[in-house]
Amino acid sequence: MSMLSLFRLLSSSHLVPKTLNARVHPIFKLLHRSMGVSSLKVAWRKDPMLDAAIERDKGFRLCSRVIREVLNEPGHRIPLRYLEKRRERLDLPIRTRTFLSRYPNLLELYDDRIKPSSPPVPFLRPSPRLLSFLSLQSSISSRLEPLVLSKLCKLLMMSRHRVLPAHKLLSVKRDFGFPDDFLVSLVPRHAHLLRLVGSSGHHLELVSWPEEHARSTIELRTEEESRVTGVRMRPNFSIRLPKGFYLRREMREWTRDWLEMPYISPYEDASKLHPASPEMEKRNVAVLHELLSLSVTRRMAVPVVGKFCEEYRFSNEFGNTFTRHPGIFYVSLKGGIKTAMLREAYDEHGELVDRDPYLEIKDKFVEMMEEGHREWKEMIKAKREAVQKDLELMARKNAELSVGEYETCIVDEDQRHSDHAMADIPT
Repeated sequence: MSMLSLFRLLSSSHLVPKTLNARVHPIFKLLHRSMGVSSLKVAWRKDPMLDAAIERDKGFRLCSRVIREVLNEPGHRIPLRYLEKRRERLDLPIRTRTFLSRYPNLLELYDDRIKPSSPPVPFLRPSPRLLSFLSLQSSISSRLEPLVLSKLCKLLMMSRHRVLPAHKLLSVKRDFGFPDDFLVSLVPRHAHLLRLVGSSGHHLELVSWPEEHARSTIELRTEEESRVTGVRMRPNFSIRLPKGFYLRREMREWTRDWLEMPYISPYEDASKLHPASPEMEKRNVAVLHELLSLSVTRRMAVPVVGKFCEEYRFSNEFGNTFTRHPGIFYVSLKGGIKTAMLREAYDEHGELVDRDPYLEIKDKFVEMMEEGHREWKEMIKAKREAVQKDLELMARKNAELSVGEYETCIVDEDQRHSDHAMADIPT
């Protein structure tokens, strides 16, 4: 008999004495909290507003992907036909040249030779506007270095042995706003906190424990609320179920008791917790919540998070944790990939309310994209108006020509009638 079935049986009216409350009696509390976490199921429900947040970033993701492809080339230049061959990998829905024409201020098209003896072919290189943005990006990144250092320390502090593989950190650098060269630029400047270990520097290790970074987003928020209200509050998760979403009775009761348990910081040692216990579930949710809170857009692809299962003590079925707590997380299926989102970071319209400072760089890039797109639309509009004017001019000329031909025909006809009339007059 499963633990859930046993709990239901013991909760039935003919087995529970009237003097006992099945909800508060210790044995029922124990059974309720001992139910296998993995057996808890919550139906997934689509959230159009949060899906729209991912859809709005589609153009930005495509553009930034293409720009990175060019910037990663030697000399920051690439033949257009080479980029066209990579279209499938870049996930471009249309031809590369057509896509880039919609953002004319990002890249310049010019002719050059691949080899000295080869004929000139179209090349791409950063435009002056893009070079100006890259300079601004470098300036903003330098200013945000303390934030990047804090995030990097926190990721290491939550891990099992305070060590993370370098290649895994490189794979999530976009998610957390790390510079491309953070391993060779930022790490050596903070040798008192971080160091690369291994024969080829394959791992990043935390050298010393920075106590100022050992508090989670939830703990910091609780401290701030306690300071503002003057009432001491205990840290816990913020639950925000979407409208019309209801949990089954068993799940509501489990969630209520689970929330009443003490908050377990993601920076605490979890080695003594049982993998299937509600306490471990509390700790895992805290780690996932902190990971998403540290990300730039407060969301991450579930497979990307899964790369760190070993380092953060997640089970192979860790993805179900997101769906078991629909009031904390939302899993979007947009783009053919599961993306975990932090509900509290978005408002009812799907707009970010908890904005990462690194989003300043994204905002500048999107502003540049929109400026180029407006130029493209104005150019298309001007071309359409020019074509329309040409058509109207041709129509007028054709009309004038037709009128002229008609008048000529009338004159010729009148002349013929006159000639006939003259011919009929007797001489």
